[in-house]
Amino acid sequence: MLTSFLVLLFFGCLTGVTAVLFGFGGGFVTVPVVYGVLTATARPGTGADAMHIAVATSAAVMVVNAVAAALVQWRAGRLLRAYVWPLAGFIAAGAAAGSFAATLIGGTALRLLFAAYLLVTITDSLFREGFLTTAPRRVPRPLGRGTVTAGGFGIGLVAAGLGVGGSVMTVPLLRRRGLPMAEATATANPLSVPVALAATLVYALAPTASAATGRLGYVDPTACAALLLGSLPTIAVARRVTGRVPDRVHSAAYVGLLVVVLMVVAVGV
Repeated sequence: MLTSFLVLLFFGCLTGVTAVLFGFGGGFVTVPVVYGVLTATARPGTGADAMHIAVATSAAVMVVNAVAAALVQWRAGRLLRAYVWPLAGFIAAGAAAGSFAATLIGGTALRLLFAAYLLVTITDSLFREGFLTTAPRRVPRPLGRGTVTAGGFGIGLVAAGLGVGGSVMTVPLLRRRGLPMAEATATANPLSVPVALAATLVYALAPTASAATGRLGYVDPTACAALLLGSLPTIAVARRVTGRVPDRVHSAAYVGLLVVVLMVVAVGV
C-alpha cells in the first residue's frame, strides 16, 4: 500500500510539471500509472474495471490540476480569451457525451483507443507542418466557426472518453493558428477544465460502476489524493520555468513525452 502511494505521489509531481509546461492536466501520465497500480495491487473489485477507474480518476485529478495551472497562466498573462470561449462550451458538451460512451466500452477497447489516439497525434505533430516550428513573427489566426462548434464537440468527445483532458488536440490546433508554444499550452489548461469536470461527474455517477468501498462510482479518491499531493506543489514551482524554454525545444519535448506515454501504454495493451 505504501509503495503504491509513493508511486502515485511521484507521478503526481510529474503531472504538475506537465500541466504547466504542456497543458496536459495529467491525463497522459495518470491514466497508465493508475491502471498499472490497480492491476499490480489487484485490489478487490478493481480488476475488471481497472481502465475505467484509471480514466475516471485521471479526470478527477485534472479538474484540480487544470484549474490550478489555468490560474497560474492567467496571472502570468498567457491566457488568450478569444481562444478559450466559446470553444470551451462546445468542448463541455462533447465531454458529457464522450464520458458517458466510455462507460459502455470494455477496458481492453479503451486501452487500444487510448494508444491509437496517441499514435495519430504523434504522427500528425511530426509530419504535418506547423507544430514543431512556426514562422517568425507569425500573426496568430482566429478559430473558424466550424472549428469552434464541431471541432470543439469532437475534442470534448474524444478527450473525456479517454480521460486525457483535450490538450493533445487543442495544443496542436492553437499551434497551427500561429500561437507560440508557451501560449498554446497555457490556453489548453482552461480548455481542459470542462472536459475534466463533465467526465468526473459522469464517471462518479455511472450506473455501470461496480460497488466498492472507498470509491465514488469509478473514481478512486485515495489515488486522487496521492496524485494531487504531488502535483499541486510542483505546479507552483513549474510556473517559474514556463516562458523560458525555447519554442522549438518546448514543442519537441511535447512530442517526446507523448512517445514515452505511448510506449508505456503499448506494454500494458
